[in-house]
Amino acid sequence: MAGSPDLWARWGDWKKFDTRGMKGGEALILELNRIVYESGFSSPITSTRGQRARIHYLDSKAGRAELRAQGVSDRAMRSWFNGKSRPSKANLERLDSAYWVRRRDNLIRSGSLKRHLDNDGQGRRMEIYPVDQSAVPQSRARTNITERSITVRYVWADMVDAWAAQDANLMDEIWDDVITDLDSDYAAYAYVGSVGISA
Repeated sequence: MAGSPDLWARWGDWKKFDTRGMKGGEALILELNRIVYESGFSSPITSTRGQRARIHYLDSKAGRAELRAQGVSDRAMRSWFNGKSRPSKANLERLDSAYWVRRRDNLIRSGSLKRHLDNDGQGRRMEIYPVDQSAVPQSRARTNITERSITVRYVWADMVDAWAAQDANLMDEIWDDVITDLDSDYAAYAYVGSVGISA
């Protein structure tokens, strides 16, 4: 990991004995992605309702610009926004991609994702699930690694900024800050199976 390159050293070479997991920073990225995707429209892009909701959401200068970036023609957009046609099968993926790009950007720009996670300074509970050692020889497995639950405060703004910038190294450093609150065995959680944020 970028922040603490020796965190896994006590375990030996990472994955040498078929341990399955990922860097804690990677797990944070996946969990923030989940939070954003689960906060969007629940209606699928294949439904009329889902298509209309996305078209309405993208009815702005920035929305049109993103649709163009995804390869949607101005003619198709005019027809959608005027209610004269629905997206073709080929354009459904472009419409959905444009929606999620704008959704992500709006959550970042508005600061709502940071505020939601910071929770008025109270932070959020985070569940840390250990690496999968089911394929590790018993003599090499670590027996003292259990699921952990902690309240995380103060790192959310930096975490969202790093996620927004797609800075994996900074996410690793932030993960180091999170796990130092565990105990003297925090190095065992440098790599994890996954994390869950109660948000």
